[in-house]
Amino acid sequence: MLVDFGRASLLQKALKQPERVKMVVDKARTDGVMTTIDAVRSKLGEPLPLGYCHVGKVVDAGSGCENFAIGDRVASNGPHADIVSVPKNLCARIPDEVSDEAAAFTVVASIGLQGMRLAAPTLGEAFVVTGAGLIGLLTVQLLLAQGCRVLAIDFDDAKLRLAAEFGAQTCNPGKGEDPVAAGMAFSRGAGVDGVIITASTASSDPVTQAARMSRKRGRIILVGVTGLELNRADFYEKELSFQVSCSYGPGRYDPQYEQKGQDYPLGFVRWTEQRNFEAVLDMMASGRLRVEPLISSRIPFDDAPQAYDLLTSDKSALGVLLLYAHPQLPELQRRTIPLDTAKQIFEPGTPTVGFLGAGNYASRVLIPAFRKAGAQLHSIVTAGGTSGAIQARKAGFANASTDSSVIFGSAEINTVAIATRHDTHARLVIETLEAGKNVFVEKPLALTAAEVDAVEAAYTEANQVDSTPVRLMVGFNRRFAPHVQKMKALLSTVNEPKSFIMTMNAGAIPPNHWTQDIAIGGGRIIGEACHYVDLMRFLAGSPIVSVSARRMGNSPGVEITEDKAVLTLGFADGSFGTINYFANGAKDFPKERIEAFCAGRVLHLDNFRSLQGYGWSGFRKMSSWSQDKGQDACAAAFLAAITKGEPSPIAATEIFEVARATIAAAMQLREQK
Repeated sequence: MLVDFGRASLLQKALKQPERVKMVVDKARTDGVMTTIDAVRSKLGEPLPLGYCHVGKVVDAGSGCENFAIGDRVASNGPHADIVSVPKNLCARIPDEVSDEAAAFTVVASIGLQGMRLAAPTLGEAFVVTGAGLIGLLTVQLLLAQGCRVLAIDFDDAKLRLAAEFGAQTCNPGKGEDPVAAGMAFSRGAGVDGVIITASTASSDPVTQAARMSRKRGRIILVGVTGLELNRADFYEKELSFQVSCSYGPGRYDPQYEQKGQDYPLGFVRWTEQRNFEAVLDMMASGRLRVEPLISSRIPFDDAPQAYDLLTSDKSALGVLLLYAHPQLPELQRRTIPLDTAKQIFEPGTPTVGFLGAGNYASRVLIPAFRKAGAQLHSIVTAGGTSGAIQARKAGFANASTDSSVIFGSAEINTVAIATRHDTHARLVIETLEAGKNVFVEKPLALTAAEVDAVEAAYTEANQVDSTPVRLMVGFNRRFAPHVQKMKALLSTVNEPKSFIMTMNAGAIPPNHWTQDIAIGGGRIIGEACHYVDLMRFLAGSPIVSVSARRMGNSPGVEITEDKAVLTLGFADGSFGTINYFANGAKDFPKERIEAFCAGRVLHLDNFRSLQGYGWSGFRKMSSWSQDKGQDACAAAFLAAITKGEPSPIAATEIFEVARATIAAAMQLREQK
């Protein structure tokens, strides 16, 4: 599916995701066409690591992984790579009786097993499996092992022969055989007890046929992907149960279970995805689940593109195994790949940049901004390597790596850009400062007051009188936007306190998104509203002296209330302002609105595209075709300061002040009763 989607044209991708088209149209209305086109191209250009299940030996185990030891053979799910880092609940130890090749089928077999568990078959029941592909043939065997009689339906005779070898009866609609009649005959006229659909088709026929061949109160489980134009009468008259199966079982897509290793109690959730992995491996060890006949091809990993071509060109292919040249790596290795030998020479005195992180924002905004500003792009480091290598080639980096020491230990790199997850920012900033390098960190600077103190101490130590000064910069780009620069110039002519109203129609994101996690993302106030704290500090031109915050009250069905809040800032010169951060607004309403009131005059900025003045002599309006939030100007100002030997464009005192004020506001919201 991913390969076909990746190779599709822009129109084909739009047709496959009609719900995304509306999102794009809404974004174009609020942010402008060019900004939207850029965002869409970037999203579609993001690399997706391919792969489903891997088998190998443990080379290291982190804290909390006491059930795994170095040298254990394990199966786990995830993309293909020489070395993978996998949370403990997504791994299962392989019994000695199971070969590496067989164990590679653990994850796909678990998909069929979860579908079967939802159907709850019992000894002697008649079940139909529609779609005798890889997962279908595994499901056939699992049902037979459960003591069920099984009918397999498919258009491919070769796959049906395999199903028959395993012990199932078969039906081929491609030969004119009627699936409903076959199902009724198979069930001796009573109707089948259950149907598990493992087919992939746009047609609704598999669901319709399943309903018509089922007995009263039969069960239908959708494991694959089909059309869902259902006939109510088919389900109503028989009181049929219809359920969609979710992947490998309980725990799937739950970050607490998958990423943080918090298991479900066995007494309440008998079969989690990890326990399903273990059950599949036990079935293989006992010989009741055979996967050797399902192996269509064995391909060396160096020829992996051939494997994916095979998937799209030969729809009869079943299991395709990628084989690595080495049985195991002697030690945990990290890789650095030289990409362009012509770019291995760097001019001294010019900003030579190493990037940590290559996520969506870094690849779409930061890296292009640094390149446009004339930075020498030395190395890019990412945890997995895939995104780093692709973005490095696209942007023109000399090296791609998974080892941060190539940046901190490089004598050529004098500037580090940090675009990793928020919980790593403070630590990496400190490490950069201790290495004597300039640092640009995408907001926020830190997640806690203690981290801000530690960063400030490291900055002070790095800028001792007898040391070469280093610069600290946070990516507060909005103060560099052309419309904001115009606002600043106008407001600077008024020598009296000012009032501000800033509204961010942030939009809802899922409660389990990493930015909502206080420990990882810091929450949306620290992670995003900090932009507005800095912006108001910049426009006021005066130190922050007070912070107060109020969030929306607790409400049934609303898990996160911190991202629906109002912050009020007071400034030393008597100015004050409110920041409205709302995640509960309409998507087609402008995302950002800034208003300034002073001396009988008003400035109104709408979504960084249109600035209007009221009561200003000589100024009425400033508009632009596309949105400009100042990202390019922010990077350019920072690099220019390095080149000219000048201080950072944002004073360090302001950076620490904004960080502390934002964290103080977030703490007030969390303590609100």
